[in-house]
Amino acid sequence: MRKYLLLLPLLTTLLAFNIFEKTHQCNADFFEDGVDIQSVIEAAKKVDASTFPTDYFGKPVKATIRLSGTFGELRPNHFHSGIDIKPAKGGAGQPLYAAADGYVERIKVSPSGYGNALYFKHPNGYKTVYAHLQSFDKKIADYVKRTQYNKKSFSVNLYPEAGLFSFKKGEQIGKMGNSGGSTGPHLHFEIRNSGDVPCNPLLFGIPFEDTRKPKMHQLKVYHLNNNKETIGTKTINLSKKGSEYGLKGDTLTIGAWRVGMALKVYDHHNGVSNWNGIYALKMYKNDSLAYEFNMNKFSFGETRYINAHLDYEEQVSKKSYFNRCFELPGNRLSIYGKNINNGVVKLFKDQPTKIEFVASDANGNESRLKFWVKRGEVDDSKANTFNYILKYKEANVINTGTVIADFGTKTFYENCYLNYTLSTDNSKEYYSSVHHLGEYTTPVHKYYDLSISPSKTIPKELKSKAFIAFCDKNNNIKNAGGSWEGNMLHTKVRTLGNFSIMLDTEPPKITPISFKNDMRGRSKMSFKITDNMATTGKARSLRYTGKVDGKWVLFELDGKKNLITHKFDERIGKGEHTLTLEVKDDRGNVAVYDRRFIR
Repeated sequence: MRKYLLLLPLLTTLLAFNIFEKTHQCNADFFEDGVDIQSVIEAAKKVDASTFPTDYFGKPVKATIRLSGTFGELRPNHFHSGIDIKPAKGGAGQPLYAAADGYVERIKVSPSGYGNALYFKHPNGYKTVYAHLQSFDKKIADYVKRTQYNKKSFSVNLYPEAGLFSFKKGEQIGKMGNSGGSTGPHLHFEIRNSGDVPCNPLLFGIPFEDTRKPKMHQLKVYHLNNNKETIGTKTINLSKKGSEYGLKGDTLTIGAWRVGMALKVYDHHNGVSNWNGIYALKMYKNDSLAYEFNMNKFSFGETRYINAHLDYEEQVSKKSYFNRCFELPGNRLSIYGKNINNGVVKLFKDQPTKIEFVASDANGNESRLKFWVKRGEVDDSKANTFNYILKYKEANVINTGTVIADFGTKTFYENCYLNYTLSTDNSKEYYSSVHHLGEYTTPVHKYYDLSISPSKTIPKELKSKAFIAFCDKNNNIKNAGGSWEGNMLHTKVRTLGNFSIMLDTEPPKITPISFKNDMRGRSKMSFKITDNMATTGKARSLRYTGKVDGKWVLFELDGKKNLITHKFDERIGKGEHTLTLEVKDDRGNVAVYDRRFIR
């Protein structure tokens, strides 16, 4: 039963080192809301890394494997579900090979995420995934293009008949590229078990060289209250002391009854300068194991719980990645060790507690950090502004009459102390008050329902142009979508922050990049498509259609550059033709580009 929260007395308003950011991010095949997350997590827990075959899969490239990304490393909103293999010579086009006998089970083409991707099924039950390809093997490419024309869509998700595209181990399947969400040429390579649980490819005997130990950079200490909630933090720089890491002095004095800790640590590999994720981390308290995780496997259904594992505020505000070594109550990840406590360390004034961290990579290289911690003078007061307490185990609703925020159970990883205020902006762009709904630094696990009522009349002919606007940390306005339910505009969002109602009546823009009246001798034509408003949440990105002489033609979309490109083939013959491009944004604003050209 929904629990409507009572407004508490409003307190005085208070506001509560970035060394690395990944240059490429892959969005995996995340499960949508409604999937039985517990079942997929339990399935992941049953995967035993000791049973991984170590003599079955070969390398997907001929050259030495050099990694720019490791399995399970920390990424925004997800763990990395494979390894990223760098090109031998720095550019796209390197041949890729089947890691074992098998057939193509799935083909996906998308302007984002994995881009051009192949999914193989193998006789031993495992699957391999190759993402961000520049191109497919010719027979696959021809099949994909025929289907794109049949479906009249660049983006396709195909499941060819079993065995239609079979390959032997070592046969070329395509070429390395930079498609989809990639920002640099590489191969994103995965191994999954029969249940589609991603497993660490570096544990399957695929040869790669790594003799370098992980590097530890910073320790973060969290002062915890009786409910094990954070009431303060302290960040300490680490330095190398002989063969181990340490901090200034050997004993840390903290003014708290209990603490949690987090470690910023990265792995490094031979022949590359990349800062990659570690394989495993253990924390010992007085020589007893108190906390551990390893990156053997995880399920896609649990990957967003990364926001409970890392320090979310550090990640979104500083692009800084800390591995949290104490468990938030709403964290349901399967990567942690069994039969240990939750990582919280009780402190004593005259009895220092010995702490040791051991970080390792998949090749067994280890780094260690040792120190002692004791209790100092304790200040339990917590300067915090809030007027709603949202309990993580319960459904919660904030309803002020002008805004309704409806949070389902387990939307948060711990109790959320939320401060809600509103302000009025009298400029003509705003059609409602601005609702300040907590802070963007608070992680939100699931989409929640958000409804806002306008504060001034929106003309009937413009109501379809209204959207819920989200103002991000850089004060950029983003379209979060919206549909009318009675007199309120409703959408679903997955972040806290500032929201209001605005209108978008401006059509997208179509800019020729490689196009002129005389296209004879040219191999392609391309256009840049842009909109005045970025989208977020459930709002739709730009949709486009290209036709020549009234017939649909394939325009490939590069989502990173907002570039659509048609590569000429036999479908457009010699002579004069008419090109028509239509681009539509989330609010239904349409741009049309009509031109004649000679081929």
